[in-house]
Amino acid sequence: MNAKGCSRIPRELCYWITFLTKVLPLRSVGTFIELLIGAMLTPQGFVTEAYLLLQMKNHWTSYYKWLQQGRWSWLALARQFTRLLLVLNPETVIHLVIDDTLTLRASKKAPGSQIHHQHANKPNLARYVWGQCWVSLAAVIGQGARRTAVPLLSRLIPSASNTGKLVAAKTLMRVMRPLFTGRTIRLLLDSWYMRKVLIQSQCAQGIHVIGQVRIDTRLYDEPERRSANTRGRPRKYGRQYTAKRINHLKRTEAKLLVYSKEQPVRYRSKIVKARFLDGQRVRAVWCELQDKKGQWKNPVLLLSTDTSLSAEQVIESYALRWSIEPMFKQLKQAWGLKEAWQQTRQTLHRWVQLTMTGYGLIQLLSCYATSGVEPLYQCAPWRRNSPITAGTIRTELRQHFRHVAVRQWWDKKCKKFWPPNQDDHPAQWPVWLKAS
Repeated sequence: MNAKGCSRIPRELCYWITFLTKVLPLRSVGTFIELLIGAMLTPQGFVTEAYLLLQMKNHWTSYYKWLQQGRWSWLALARQFTRLLLVLNPETVIHLVIDDTLTLRASKKAPGSQIHHQHANKPNLARYVWGQCWVSLAAVIGQGARRTAVPLLSRLIPSASNTGKLVAAKTLMRVMRPLFTGRTIRLLLDSWYMRKVLIQSQCAQGIHVIGQVRIDTRLYDEPERRSANTRGRPRKYGRQYTAKRINHLKRTEAKLLVYSKEQPVRYRSKIVKARFLDGQRVRAVWCELQDKKGQWKNPVLLLSTDTSLSAEQVIESYALRWSIEPMFKQLKQAWGLKEAWQQTRQTLHRWVQLTMTGYGLIQLLSCYATSGVEPLYQCAPWRRNSPITAGTIRTELRQHFRHVAVRQWWDKKCKKFWPPNQDDHPAQWPVWLKAS
């Protein structure tokens, strides 16, 4: 058996893979480990690429059959990965992001493929394209300026049904919401998802929503109290906030951590009632950023259903939403989401979830780097200060896992994943792993 470089593989990766296998049937664990590591380390989204990276035990048709007909749940795998993320992230406030992305397709036989409007206003892109639309739920991890988004669960929008992106977003939150019991959830949305049906459904479950809306959204003051003897129906709204009234609000300038760097921000804030939310009280923040020339950009309007947050907390929290855009780019360009092709919707969901789980494990290694992870990101000594990146860690892991029979690392008796030739086998495994 080829087990080269086992000493440089971090034990955290073995712990995490062992944790994920607890939701799979015992007979499927070996195949799952092989495909997971293959999808984690290959830059293309083909099952064949994952098959050729490792020393697989079975014939290649067995892995396609396992993806198509295997008795395992990709939803259970997504929930188990979310549990792993919560174990590693002890913070009481969890930032979740919902957004969608397109994967272009040329064939009309691709599941869920249809014509979509291309929102990227680039001159070299068509306005309407044929492809698949994925609505994804991601969690923001990390501290300070090192923030990254990790995909938890994605849903492919069907081509012929009444299921749209808003229904898919509510479905994702309904599946994952029970796992966050005891945590404060802040759901970050862009302007398209800031709709009444989605916001009110999340607020009813105790989830706070922060997002950007149109600058001309109708906002009002609280109505004035009236005497008890006044006739007629009580007023629901007070004075409307017009552009003139907004300009008379106190403007504050501060330096905030926005988009992974400190930059000057000036803002106005007020607790108001939103008309499109049937008069629900929200905190409105009109904020402006500076461009590269030092000029102030046009103001944008942010709304938060949690009125206890300050204006600066709302701005910094919403800035974390942008971390899902680099996540989509890396998944499509470096982890092969744009090449992921399966003939059925169920099989495609399974393979994409495996790919996203592999991507998430690499991101966890880069964010929660320990002494065991340090040798993996020092393979590029010419880089200044040896930055910890997921790409560097994956490049080093690929050298150690290439043509290795990882199925033999799985101990069926004790149900643990560990290199058999590694000397420093842990006598005590993590407590959270035993209790899972």
